[in-house]
Amino acid sequence: MSRFQSFEDLGGPGPVAARVAALRSALAAQGLAGFVIPRADRHQNEYLPPCEERLLWATGFSGSAGFAVVLADAAALFVDGRYTEQAALQTDVSVFARVGAGEKAAQNWLRGRLKAGDALGFDAWNHTADTVADMKAFCESLGAHFTPVAINPIDSLWTERPAPPQGAIVPRALALAGEAAEGKLARFAKSFDADAALISDAHNIAWAFNLRGSDVAHTPLPLAFAYVPREGRARLYVDADKITPQARAHLEPLASLHGPDWLEADLSREGEAGGRVAFDKATAPFLLIDAFRQAGGKAVIAPDPLTSMKAAKNPAEIAGAKAAHLRDAVALANFLAWFDSRPPGLTEIGAAEKLEALRAQDPTLRDISFPTISAAGAHAALPHYRVGTGTDAPVTPGLFLIDSGGQYEEGTTDITRTIAVGETTPEMRDRYTRVLKGHIAIATLLFPVGTTGAQIDAFARASLWAAGLDFDHGTGHGVGVFLSVHEGPQRIAKTGHVPLRSGMIVSNEPGYYAPGKFGIRIENLLLVVKKQIAGAEREMLGFETISFAPIDLRPVERTLLTAAEISWLEDYHDEVRAKVGPLVEGEVRSWVEAATRAVYQNSG
Repeated sequence: MSRFQSFEDLGGPGPVAARVAALRSALAAQGLAGFVIPRADRHQNEYLPPCEERLLWATGFSGSAGFAVVLADAAALFVDGRYTEQAALQTDVSVFARVGAGEKAAQNWLRGRLKAGDALGFDAWNHTADTVADMKAFCESLGAHFTPVAINPIDSLWTERPAPPQGAIVPRALALAGEAAEGKLARFAKSFDADAALISDAHNIAWAFNLRGSDVAHTPLPLAFAYVPREGRARLYVDADKITPQARAHLEPLASLHGPDWLEADLSREGEAGGRVAFDKATAPFLLIDAFRQAGGKAVIAPDPLTSMKAAKNPAEIAGAKAAHLRDAVALANFLAWFDSRPPGLTEIGAAEKLEALRAQDPTLRDISFPTISAAGAHAALPHYRVGTGTDAPVTPGLFLIDSGGQYEEGTTDITRTIAVGETTPEMRDRYTRVLKGHIAIATLLFPVGTTGAQIDAFARASLWAAGLDFDHGTGHGVGVFLSVHEGPQRIAKTGHVPLRSGMIVSNEPGYYAPGKFGIRIENLLLVVKKQIAGAEREMLGFETISFAPIDLRPVERTLLTAAEISWLEDYHDEVRAKVGPLVEGEVRSWVEAATRAVYQNSG
């Protein structure tokens, strides 16, 4: 049995037609021609409390990104390349057309379908100001209207909607946080050009106030808002029942506590006073910005400075992240050794449960950092595959992919290994080696200060591009410290336009996916560090790998690797053996030693 994840089959097309029919009736009763359904809550979180999974309820699609539009006579589900196949399986394709979630995708689809005079509804709690402004302008160009609803119609139809989360909020020890909350809030108060700022990103509240919660699965978030004036005492808007005595004592010098229902009225009063309040461009709900503006306030909509502040880790956070990765390395070594002598009939769920159980042997584990992607055969070609009881497949010859992570008190981990199971084909070995070459290219890269993730991303793809191949996701995302496994603003991707800075943590995970056949991904986490180069004319940065688990050499096509790539791989395995070997015993230690032998000594 799993403690931290469920393998219950989520979503599916079964109830979609009936639910959309009921939704259309409700929209007609409100005079609406349609409704936009984002996968979002009031904080724009990636992982949502069950009560906020409206997109899943309406469409049957359980992926972590997407949105839908329902009109009286048509409907569309918009997903990116990671979820194309998953969406086709989970939604009722007779109800929802599947559309790529590119720029202006919804507007392109709506053009010709939305008519003059139509009102397209939306929930103002679940959209940002930029989204609303863009859609409002588009609707007005057609003579239509983008109209906020007082009550989300899905909430009225969702008869078995779960209750809001009531996760306990606790303080984070200063030794792990590395900086007192008073200092963080003081720095924050000097960082925005307004009289006050509203913190709407729950990750930023957790970091700035040195708090952790349990309102969201796999991410220790306290769902709350905070109002921080440049001068004076902060206000934290949160359900008082979630505040533990320790957290209350911790917060007493930092902020006054208020119920969430007070926030809209308080912002209206601030607006009546003519104040300037900064709102986070990425997460602030349009409803709150609009209430403040309507009352007469001046809204300054810009990126929350806390997002950038928390992205570069301080020494205590870096030490914690490294310690967490060593704890995780023990679990990974035990798992990989076990997997190589796996029991007959092992399935995807069995592998995920075993890895979680091995992680849970560490007393500092608090959760997994996301649902484990345990994927055999063709399932591995789905980059964000989630195994359920209805899809659970046996581990069969070829390639097996496992992407997983842990939430330890000290830090957050995320690691992927693709493992050879019996014989592999020449195609598998070629693609595996090209992905490995991309991984090494990122791991060894040196770059000037000011370089963005978009400038780096192509290095991970060059070997695949040389063979006319590619993958449809970013190469890397930011990672928090006992916070979100997907943290911004940094990322290594075509859309990663934020310069990388010393202290940031990013993933390095190029991949390749052959639909219906197999999938490959190799992932470690990297710490951005300063690099000294003799004679350099620019201040330079590079990466330090902080994940430690053997990379399977059996699917490597050695002739495709350069001498420098082989040298990196052997150096990395030497480090794995030196760091992890003393932490494991017996057969597992022997397995680690064998798995990290020199490339040309490892028969495959």
